Amino acid sequence: MEICKPILEVRDLYVNFYTYAGIVKAIDGVSFTVCEGETFCLVGETGCGKTVTSRAITRLVPEPGRIEKGEVIYYTPYGKINLLELPEEKLREIRGKEIAYIFQDPAAALDPLYTIGYQIAETMVEHKTVPKWKEAFIKAIDVLRSVLMPDPEKRVKAYPHELSGGMKQRSVIGIGLSNQPRIIIADEPTSYLDVTIQAQIMDLLRKLKKEKKLTIILITHNMGLVAEMCDRVAVMYAGNIVELGTVEQVFKNPLHPYTKGLLRAVPNPLTKIEKLEAIPGTVPNLIYPPPGCRFHPRCSYTMDICKREKPRLVEVEPGHHVACWLYSR
Repeated sequence: MEICKPILEVRDLYVNFYTYAGIVKAIDGVSFTVCEGETFCLVGETGCGKTVTSRAITRLVPEPGRIEKGEVIYYTPYGKINLLELPEEKLREIRGKEIAYIFQDPAAALDPLYTIGYQIAETMVEHKTVPKWKEAFIKAIDVLRSVLMPDPEKRVKAYPHELSGGMKQRSVIGIGLSNQPRIIIADEPTSYLDVTIQAQIMDLLRKLKKEKKLTIILITHNMGLVAEMCDRVAVMYAGNIVELGTVEQVFKNPLHPYTKGLLRAVPNPLTKIEKLEAIPGTVPNLIYPPPGCRFHPRCSYTMDICKREKPRLVEVEPGHHVACWLYSR
């Protein structure tokens, strides 16, 4: 295994949402390290906390959410800093410039009142990557060309409603890449696209990663995408990371019962399966999460300790970690 040179480290992160129904304990002690130049994946079913974790990295958790505890250590070229302790003004210099986002819904991420060229140019001017607006508009054409936008000289003057889903997604990727960031956080970047455009977008991200030496944090629930795109993967369930390792480790030797259930629910074209297996039960209510291991009400291996104590993430083999009492005792 290659030596990991950290670029981002999340330590013991807790995020709660204060709603009228009660306190939603959305993220419960999440920790992981992202290595420079890799594609790191957060995977899990809808509502497991992937997006909240990614947004907490640069304090973009929306109201009524609150980051209660934790550290996000960013390894800059000039030293390491805790992003959760930075003044907002300093954080804005990093957010969008050194750490950029590709949001889940490109239509919602784009402002309908401004052209695509304006929105790309604004990002560069605000972060002082390009000093003048005129120069930024010219650079916006090059940005659109780099993300394989057809006829970029024309599209730079287009409004979001004039673009197809694939073009909107390319525009959002272009905005993210316009300041040449070190880290791109891609939150389900293919959710709203058909399979042909999905493949094109993922090929584009792979190409851009190689050309621009990017580090990518990919948020997805698509296990096929994980196998194709990622170097390492963290499997999330109900606000916890339950398994962490290389893609090969997690796919060839899944340890956590939840990870095994996820993989059994994915069709395998190489084997004949008459019926896919579903994980029994439902996702827990995080206002009143189960005590101990949050997966224990749905797990076929449940022991008494699972109902009382939360398991720690332990290393079972080099680089392969699991949070399960089957391995923690």
